[in-house]
Amino acid sequence: MTQALKELGGHIELKRTDCVLGWDVTHDELNINVAPSNLRGFVDFLKTDSTCRFSSLVDITAVDYPQRPKRFDVVYHFLSMYQNHRIRLRVGVREDEMVPSITSVHPSANWFEREVFDMFGILFSGHPDLRRILTDYGFRGHPLRKDFPTTGYTEVRYDEEQKRVVYEPVSLVQEYRQFDFMSPWEGAEYVLPGDEKKQGAK
Repeated sequence: MTQALKELGGHIELKRTDCVLGWDVTHDELNINVAPSNLRGFVDFLKTDSTCRFSSLVDITAVDYPQRPKRFDVVYHFLSMYQNHRIRLRVGVREDEMVPSITSVHPSANWFEREVFDMFGILFSGHPDLRRILTDYGFRGHPLRKDFPTTGYTEVRYDEEQKRVVYEPVSLVQEYRQFDFMSPWEGAEYVLPGDEKKQGAK
């Protein structure tokens, strides 16, 4: 399998030198780094080329690297049912950079791209309906960014007096957050069932 993927990687690099920035085979998977400007044409090539035939888009996701100038890697997974191969594309983009939508090549990319926009805030140019898909209307921030607070920014709850859902800033009261970090096995004054057998064995 690894040799076949290396041959495939060489074929793709030879055919599309304008798109491929680099490639490798890791854990029996072909990974290709692609320039964002040529992404749509490259995905179309992977779908139609007789050696590739990656006709199934499996997933689109992203990874956040806040310390890098190109903060995000947008990651695409494709499957060729004809050749029994999988391929992963990585597209490095800056926070203010847009990624070309591939919905014209793979219509199923519609919701995947909306999810990446919702979770990471990455914009896709040419998308027919780029809006949030998992979070609520008016949601602030993008939850899968590394700098998004684990508590979020807003608390949503049902108010009995107002008989409606209310949105309030998150407020954590420190006095109720006491942690002694003691193991449940340390300093226990009780004996767990079965412990007496161990003591009797001594």
